[in-house]
Amino acid sequence: MTSVLEVEDLSIGYNSHLAVDKISFDVQEGDLLGIVGPNGAGKTTLFRAILGLQQYSGKIKLFGFEGSKYRSLLPLIGYVPQKVAFEPNFPATVYDIVSMGVISDKKLVKGAKLIQQCGCCWNRLYEEIGNNDDKITEALETVGLESLRNRRIGELSGGELQRVFIAKSLVKDPLLLILDEPVTSVDVESQTKFYNVIKKINEKNNITIVWSSHDLDAISKYANRVACMNKKLFFHGEKEKFFSDKELLKTYTESSMQMHMHDHGMH
Repeated sequence: MTSVLEVEDLSIGYNSHLAVDKISFDVQEGDLLGIVGPNGAGKTTLFRAILGLQQYSGKIKLFGFEGSKYRSLLPLIGYVPQKVAFEPNFPATVYDIVSMGVISDKKLVKGAKLIQQCGCCWNRLYEEIGNNDDKITEALETVGLESLRNRRIGELSGGELQRVFIAKSLVKDPLLLILDEPVTSVDVESQTKFYNVIKKINEKNNITIVWSSHDLDAISKYANRVACMNKKLFFHGEKEKFFSDKELLKTYTESSMQMHMHDHGMH
């Protein structure tokens, strides 16, 4: 089986404080890996390092490559952040947002500069979007939002908005999709729809997925492998082994409670 992502002895610190402490794990092709950990465990920081946005010590490899070759492969990673919000009157539709996925970040930046300078370039951007209409429509259908393609983005629910950003990632044809606690502040019904979508993408589109959560129930239902971390990595392997280890689950639960009490000033 092909190794998509390898993390070796990864450490990340802020002002002598370690947010991630010498963790190592791998992600194999076809995995649906759930990274479980309490708030403040370093999950978002880890993802930022994988996405090339955070300095670190150790090694990160994508398809066996690191360094400059790794950076050149970063467009193969799709990413959905914890939460994205828009004003209700923001003048963009679901289709508009998803269509941005077919345009490279460099072209978007260059186009924005040209538009700012002389008002040109829109036609070229729209031409590229039009040439990929089938791909955009397919992505919307995959996440169950084709019927909302003309809906203003600010009118969507939290769960719908997260699916929009998955669709935006899908049009880039990613080989790895990273989701950072994607159902935060989303109602239970929308959470179920969301998880069914990522399961479908993993199986039907053969896209490797890594997602973070502190919801053990969701991890047990949808992941096939689990990584458990709280700055350090406590477990990485098959989910059946994780959930059958009562001592490990006890350690995780106690760690989560301590973090919750710390965050809320409880002692």
